[in-house]
Amino acid sequence: MTVEESSLLIGELSTIHGREKALSALLIDTVESGASVGFLTPIEPEAINAYWAETELALRQGSRKLFVALDESRILGAVQLAMCQKANGRHRGEVEKLMVRSDARGKGIGRELMHHLEPVAKQCGLSLLILDTRQGDVASHLYRALGYVEAGRIPRFALSTDGQLDTTVFFYKWLMESRGTAVGEGGKTDEI
Repeated sequence: MTVEESSLLIGELSTIHGREKALSALLIDTVESGASVGFLTPIEPEAINAYWAETELALRQGSRKLFVALDESRILGAVQLAMCQKANGRHRGEVEKLMVRSDARGKGIGRELMHHLEPVAKQCGLSLLILDTRQGDVASHLYRALGYVEAGRIPRFALSTDGQLDTTVFFYKWLMESRGTAVGEGGKTDEI
């Protein structure tokens, strides 16, 4: 089943309260299926709880946005937008932790999450998005297809569960044309 054939709903969460277990399960599934999202297996419950507590604080402070893909109230995927808080970087945001449940991959959910995130980034006044992914991960193909440009690679950047140091690829995408007008369509985020 593709995204078009499902009852998928994508929206923004203003809090993780009431969804901690589902988000934690998504994070564990993502890491255990081999994704490089900042955690190593086995994941300690304390580390997961601390991570989501930090995310909740950032959501409340307005420095982060969290988008989820739901199918019949089950979280199938998520992505985050971290807005740079530095005075000289308020025009940029970082795409973080694009995660899709292993049993829901290949259906366009990651693409839909990214399509939802970008107009919201524009509404927030961001003109540049950056992100990174492990070299060779399937996500790099998605980012290129969405118009992200490879900026460079850093060898031996991130430790993997098997003890290897993996190369990380950095990408960027301009959301504004050189004249300062937004590229593409904007859209209002639905609160879910």
